Amino acid sequence: MRFSMLPSVFAQMFKKPWTNKFPAKYAPSNTTQFLADVGEGKAEIIPPIETPIGFRGKIKYDKEKCIGCQLCIKYCPCEAIEFKPKTKKIKIYLARCCFCSQCNDVCPTNCLTMGEEFLLADTDPYSKDLIVE
Repeated sequence: MRFSMLPSVFAQMFKKPWTNKFPAKYAPSNTTQFLADVGEGKAEIIPPIETPIGFRGKIKYDKEKCIGCQLCIKYCPCEAIEFKPKTKKIKIYLARCCFCSQCNDVCPTNCLTMGEEFLLADTDPYSKDLIVE
């Protein structure tokens, strides 16, 4: 019982990792030089793994389909969606969003969908990249 985890440890030592080595196979000693080498074609960035089916990434919003019913605002647990009364459209703050997809499920016109983009890190929560209009 004392060493019962050893078979599991040894088995995992020889399995492939579940994550990919992103952006390079080995961590570069100098990141700026690595990026310069990528620009010159001397080094290669490993592309990220494909997102699985049903992945909940950055929300996509089709303004043309939106009828301004405000159901998404009612069902959003994070209060990440704001209504713009002049245009009768919505504004989504991704920094507040928990990506639960409740707004997508309740939308009668399907103008909201979950995208595959997941690299959303930013220092400013109100940056242009983190607001969907």
